[in-house]
Amino acid sequence: MSVQDYLDKHMLSRKIEDAVNAAVRAKTPDPVLFISNHMKKAVSSVITKVKARQILDSRGIPTVEVELFTNKGVFRASVPCGDSTGMYEAVELRDGDKGTYLGNAVTKAVKNINEKISEALVGMDPTVQLQIDQAMIDLDKTEKKSELGANAILAVSIAACRAGAAEKEVPLYKHIADLSGKTNAIVPVPAFTVISGGKHSGNSLPVQDIMILPTGAGRFEEALQMGSETYHHLKAVVTEKYGANGCNVGEDGGFVPDISSVREGLDIVREAIGRTGYNDKIKIGIGVAATEFCIGTKYDLEFKSPNKSGQNFKSGEDMIQMYKDLCIDYPIASIEDPFDKEDWEHSKRFCSLGLCQVVGDDLLMSNPKRIERAIHESACNSLLLKINQIGTVTEAVDVVKMAKEAHWGVVVSQRFGETNDCFIADLAVALGAGQIKAGAPCRGERVAKYNQLLRIEQELGDQAVYAGEDWRL
Repeated sequence: MSVQDYLDKHMLSRKIEDAVNAAVRAKTPDPVLFISNHMKKAVSSVITKVKARQILDSRGIPTVEVELFTNKGVFRASVPCGDSTGMYEAVELRDGDKGTYLGNAVTKAVKNINEKISEALVGMDPTVQLQIDQAMIDLDKTEKKSELGANAILAVSIAACRAGAAEKEVPLYKHIADLSGKTNAIVPVPAFTVISGGKHSGNSLPVQDIMILPTGAGRFEEALQMGSETYHHLKAVVTEKYGANGCNVGEDGGFVPDISSVREGLDIVREAIGRTGYNDKIKIGIGVAATEFCIGTKYDLEFKSPNKSGQNFKSGEDMIQMYKDLCIDYPIASIEDPFDKEDWEHSKRFCSLGLCQVVGDDLLMSNPKRIERAIHESACNSLLLKINQIGTVTEAVDVVKMAKEAHWGVVVSQRFGETNDCFIADLAVALGAGQIKAGAPCRGERVAKYNQLLRIEQELGDQAVYAGEDWRL
């Protein structure tokens, strides 16, 4: 084939002429670079390969990382892992061989990506997120993604989302906003974990965490400063009262002083806030995770105590009264999972009091059917979104829409096993969630999310809107 025949076959002469004319119109100082980029844009992006590997999360437990290749680049994503999984959430596929990583290896999920998912997605346009996610759901054929693994599917879904944003030449949050139909990006209020308890710490505090929410900040940058300063003042308070060992941190960066009651934890957090001078600008949240200490119909607030009296079992009504008293005595803005995941009745009663935001985590598990029931029964008024509980970007967008249509708050959340992937930061902004729970302003995998939000706010410039006092949106 002659050069001319080759040019004619691929219509290169016309394409090159168009690129040169565009360079002339743009008066570009570097015509070669301009023409190269112009020609690249003229070619549609397609997925050429998906490659996965096993990596470690922040706890040293295996998780899945993916590299999705297109004819224009390589896009990486890794997925978080929960400390526990519920029967209503998508299945995290693990090998189960106790001789390797204590049964936690994910080589089966990795193999499913490399051998099955990759083949199914090759040739697809990365901008069509819905079709990509549906192709994987169809390939899996199970309700809870147990065949391929939600960890495999989600990693690919996020990587494809990044590839789609790159093809459109827009930031990731803008691409996700387009997928969801949102037009206004909102930078969320961070719910910083400052005290850790529950199953994730060695102290006797029954609740999972105590958080601070800088709702009175004017910008996210200011909120991050408030969170960091309060965290370090709290470190000083903890050192004074409990010694340096109390400044050890839990899996998501909260301090773990030797405390046994919620009030004791709230008192030292309030003292730290007072030292910063941000009293009127910072609210407090409690992550109860009551399912962890529910026994039958009773709640054992001494379940971690080495010297259990056996006298601190509370009924659902007792718990409601306890929360009412806490909301009176402290600036409580949000309580997460105040009751067992099946204690719908007391959740409804407490939510009806309108004392604070009532967040559904174990109650909902990001499951559309559970969310629909909770909306119908008014069992809570806010969704804690954990994307690995549902398994694809598309489904995450859909459940947030459900929550927003019910006038709920939305908290985009971390997991205890995190990676340095900061996808949830872009997701929170894109969906106008209003709140993000990414752990303490400490530990690299937690701070990665907050630093990404700083970048996004800076990039948005004058268009940046911090949720602030409108955090429940």
